[in-house]
Amino acid sequence: MARDKVILAYSGGLDTSVCIKWLMEEKDLDVIAVVGDVGQERQDLEYVRQKALEVGAIESLAIDMREEFVDEYLTKALAANSMYENKYPLVSALSRPLIVKYLVDCAHEYGADYIAHGCTGKGNDQVRFEVAITSLDPDIKVLAPVREWDLLTRNQEIEWAEAHGVPVPTTKESPYSIDDNLWGRAIECGILEDPWEEPPEDIYTLTRSSYEAPAEGEYVIISFEEGVPCALDGKKMSFYDIIPQMSEIAGRNGFGRVDMIENRLVGVKSRECYEVPGALAIIEAHKSLEDLCLEREVLHYKLGIEQKWADLVYNGLWFSPLKEALDGFCASTQKLVTGDVRLQFYKGSCVTVGRRSDYSLYDYGLATYDEDDSFDRNSAAGFIDLHGLPTRVWARQRRKTGQEGTV
Repeated sequence: MARDKVILAYSGGLDTSVCIKWLMEEKDLDVIAVVGDVGQERQDLEYVRQKALEVGAIESLAIDMREEFVDEYLTKALAANSMYENKYPLVSALSRPLIVKYLVDCAHEYGADYIAHGCTGKGNDQVRFEVAITSLDPDIKVLAPVREWDLLTRNQEIEWAEAHGVPVPTTKESPYSIDDNLWGRAIECGILEDPWEEPPEDIYTLTRSSYEAPAEGEYVIISFEEGVPCALDGKKMSFYDIIPQMSEIAGRNGFGRVDMIENRLVGVKSRECYEVPGALAIIEAHKSLEDLCLEREVLHYKLGIEQKWADLVYNGLWFSPLKEALDGFCASTQKLVTGDVRLQFYKGSCVTVGRRSDYSLYDYGLATYDEDDSFDRNSAAGFIDLHGLPTRVWARQRRKTGQEGTV
């Protein structure tokens, strides 16, 4: 009798390799492993695919998701200037819904009733995977082996793997937990779990220390068309190609590190370090161009939309009606966000030092204090009178309470 099938989000590491055998033996399921390439530090995906087969998967797929990740996910993230807790560009949270989309597609293609992931029971990713899966297909059953099994320590997991024929890494493993994609790297665990300890240099691979960055600094002009990066220093390029270029430029100048105490969805505060040079620089440029091209009320209102967008995606609600509606708002604001921004990088900093656009709302005649000034100062008195009218009425009434001049 044929066994039921499960689609496993597979990385090739010890946890998900143990998941294959565990799902086979504990759940009596045939495993189909899916490896998603979202631009993580280059690994031999064919090797990873073959490893899943050697462990016991009946099928293993390595899927290149990089261009779709940029075109359908990072463009939306940039339109929203997504910065969780106003500190860092979302990294893992942006890739999870794309990976899930392929997991669900594979479940439909192979007739699998189950999808499994290798997330722990204390992090955000378990929420992101499971909510996204059920959002796309509410009838699929989700399995979380790492949350269920009794292997509480890494040594116990290694012993179980050896006893069940799962290859165990022979090289010394990093003490850090790292997740990465085209947009950046997320680093945690090890010494980083002490929020007083300074992050050691060995956690970083994309950025130089600001002490070692070039003394002369560097300028770059990034161009946008309807909010999407389209050129560097006048050379036409796709957003996909611009990301690694900007990451290289920013990184070699020591820009792009984030060290924060983060509030996880599950209620835990965690110390997280991120390395996001390209993402942070592109967002800085994008926001600077929006400052020039968006009308004041739209710009101010959008700030709240951006924070809500980041919260929703961080919390695993990419496939939700509110997130979809906010995407529509953000997309409408980008129609005239076309132009150039000049960034200056210098020893860990990234500063906008110039911006221009054919759709600029900056009017020199209105802004200048020189003889070209076209602003009608006679309008100011009447404007101030009407603007302050409600508070004057309130102040007169407040006198009756004996609290005049106080708050």
